Order: sequence, then structure tokens, then C-alpha cells
Amino acid sequence: MNAPAARRVAGIVSRGVAAVIDLVFVGVVLAGLYVGLILVRLMLHPSSFSFPTVGVVFSTAVMFGVAVLYLTACWSVSGCTVGAVTMGLRVTGRHGARIAPARALIRAVACVLFPVGLLWVAVDAHRRSVQDIVLGSRVVYVKP
Repeated sequence: MNAPAARRVAGIVSRGVAAVIDLVFVGVVLAGLYVGLILVRLMLHPSSFSFPTVGVVFSTAVMFGVAVLYLTACWSVSGCTVGAVTMGLRVTGRHGARIAPARALIRAVACVLFPVGLLWVAVDAHRRSVQDIVLGSRVVYVKP
């Protein structure tokens, strides 16, 4: 077994904390987008300015898009999100290499649509989430 593949697989607590940190990060990005929308409306129509109202469907779609884009980009480029860096984690393939962008996209969609799949880490002998089992990914500690 090569060195990256021998790394310790992360458990439910560190992965859960990382997921919460990532959720907060996505929330901050969404808040920044909303403030940007407010500023654009203020610049374009200063005399008749009012705060924009955003519907539930639109907000949900934008949050889904931002979360999937964020996770996909982070996992395919470095394997680490903000939460993963904070907790010392990295998403890898079965053999310790970075996951391909297509697999990162599918994993991101699966994680956003089915976050409960993370709970499987607590009962799996190899500490794999449902997404890890289906897509052949692993979440390991960066420092052994």
C-alpha cells in the first residue's frame, strides 16, 4: 500500500464539524450575493430603491447551485474545502489521488441532496459515508 492510501480515514465527528463549517461558508457566500444584489439595485434605481424579495424556490436553487459548485471546485482542485482544511481532512479516491471533476460533481450533488448519508460513517467499519461507498471516495486526515 502506498503512503497516501495508508492515511487514517476520518470519522463522523471531524467530518460532521467540517460539513457544518462548509454550510456556514456557503451561507456567507449567499449573504454576499444578496448584498451584491442590493448594491446593484441601489446603483441602477437609487430613487425607487427597495430591498429585493427572493422567493423560496429561487433561494433554494441558488443555495443548491452555490453549494454544489463550491464542493465540486474544492474537491476536484485540492480535495479540501474550508471545513476540511480546518479539520485537517482531504477527499481522495480509493488510492489516495484527487478525485476527477466529474466524480467530484456527482459527489457534491449527492452530498447536498442526501446529507444524511454522512451518518453511515458512524456504523461503517471503514468509516465510509453512503456517498463514499457509491463513488469510491475516502475522507482522510491530511497528517497521518
